[in-house]
Amino acid sequence: MSLELYTYWRSSASYRVRIALNLKSLPYVTHAVNLMKDGGEQFSAQYRGVNPQSRVPTLVHDGQRIGQSLAIIEYLDETFPGNKLIPHDPVDRARVRMLSHIVASDIQPMQNTSVTRYLKEVLKLDDAAINAWLQEWITRGLDAYNAHLEHDRLAGKFSHGDTPTMADCCLVPQMYAAQRFGIEPARYPRLALIWETSNHLPAFAAAHPSKQIDAS
Repeated sequence: MSLELYTYWRSSASYRVRIALNLKSLPYVTHAVNLMKDGGEQFSAQYRGVNPQSRVPTLVHDGQRIGQSLAIIEYLDETFPGNKLIPHDPVDRARVRMLSHIVASDIQPMQNTSVTRYLKEVLKLDDAAINAWLQEWITRGLDAYNAHLEHDRLAGKFSHGDTPTMADCCLVPQMYAAQRFGIEPARYPRLALIWETSNHLPAFAAAHPSKQIDAS
């Protein structure tokens, strides 16, 4: 078995996959892709040969290349034994996917480096306006995530029951990003507790941006 992960230390999507790999106890080789250096190493011809979309993360498993973090996590869960990150029951599985997509499809794209670069370089927004943009979309998404947990009462220690799922692989990096962009976790006591509980687990702690070889 050979697993390689093309990643960037502060990328939320990469952070999700690192958590999933750790929860599945899967060793992997890291290839750092600096999204900020020289306009972004993700746009180099070399990396385009790995992922034509010029995004991280990319997982390479025995020569097969897979992009998009949720697709990678589902692939890992379907391919390898160990902790299940997506429940077997169809209703539970749909709920975990729903929560995951609130982060991966609705929040994170709005804070993506390519988006904020466009806001700054093309639309000429200043830092205050960009930060207001970030806070608006992150808050909308976390409000929705939190509302689902309050409404259906299926959360336990984690977003779905008492074991981590793909939803927590998404939530924890988003809480990290929210704090980075000036949104206090205390605004969401339930989400903050899940975040704190998760960060005490070795699989989450080892995936933290500050622990990565390319952290700066």
